[in-house]
Amino acid sequence: MRRSLLLPIACVVAVFVAGGITWRHLSSFASTKQQVPHREVPPPIPATLGAAERKNVPVFLDGLGTVQAYNTVTVNTRVDGTLDKVSFVEGQKVQAGDILAQIDPRPFKASLDLAIATKAKDEAQLVNARLDLKRFQQSGTLATTQQQIDTQEALVNQLVATVQGDQANIEAAQVQLDYTTIRAPISGRTGIRLVDQGNIVHAANTTGLVVITQLQPISVIFTLPQDEVQNVIHEMEASRVPLMAVAQGRDDRRTLDTGTLSLVDNQIDPTSGNVRLKATFPNAEYALWPGQFVNVRLQLKTLDNVVTVPSTAVQRGPDGMFVYTVKPDTSIAIQPVNVAQMSQGVSVIDKGISVGTPIVVAGQFRLKPGSRVQSVPGTAEAGGK
Repeated sequence: MRRSLLLPIACVVAVFVAGGITWRHLSSFASTKQQVPHREVPPPIPATLGAAERKNVPVFLDGLGTVQAYNTVTVNTRVDGTLDKVSFVEGQKVQAGDILAQIDPRPFKASLDLAIATKAKDEAQLVNARLDLKRFQQSGTLATTQQQIDTQEALVNQLVATVQGDQANIEAAQVQLDYTTIRAPISGRTGIRLVDQGNIVHAANTTGLVVITQLQPISVIFTLPQDEVQNVIHEMEASRVPLMAVAQGRDDRRTLDTGTLSLVDNQIDPTSGNVRLKATFPNAEYALWPGQFVNVRLQLKTLDNVVTVPSTAVQRGPDGMFVYTVKPDTSIAIQPVNVAQMSQGVSVIDKGISVGTPIVVAGQFRLKPGSRVQSVPGTAEAGGK
């Protein structure tokens, strides 16, 4: 009887044990299923998109320059005397030939009058000597010997030379008198007056009365590395027109004037390894001033029909330069490129991408290969236009 009772009890216990094990497995599976999160696709990253373009790109060389006056003249006196009048205003624009000052002319006028009177006296003596010679040469007149005739001829020739000397003295006196009126030798702008009216001035003084600088046109002396000398000379000889030079402010944001390259210096500075160049600018608005520091951009040549991208699209990596290209599914990939030059926000691509390739122009800091992007407006969008 005991055996008959143990069998049902064992079956019931086995059923309960099996049910407990099954319940624990189901609970564990359900718990695990709840703990595994649902994988969501990350949202697109905003970025400015563009495309590689084909265009003509100018090649510039940049140098630091100093503005110099096209001509500078220190106006000096050429005769001694009292400065009676100053006719210019400091900082005034003057034209060549304008009267700047006046020295007391009276002593020089007296010297001129004396020279004129001396010539008149000698001319009268010459006229009388020629009359006597004519009488001596007539037969049967005063002359008794050939010696007297020859002597009279010599006197005439002497008086002729004296009159010529008198004329030279008149011209010299006239020049000295003209020097009392001081005129502007060039067109330009006057500086600070160096001598005041009423002072005694001397031709030997080195200070001068005023300095005149020619500002239109004006020159800029700038430097370039010695490695660029041959390129510049080659382009100067190959071009039919002078190479263009652009003068910019120290911040490179404002163009002051546009001119042309005048010359390349005939030697390289051994201490710096740079060569000096000179450019000429019309300076119509007086944006350039002597002594001013400017940045000069020399247009060496133009690259025709090359592949370009905005410079903001080019990134630097451990393996060199690259750009982020955009696939049709809006995901991105890294594309290595060879950059020929970067200038004014445009990069010329030698190798790596073709025209029309979609690229990321701005907003790359959050990107990595495989990221999806969403186009947003930007200043460099559409190929840097």
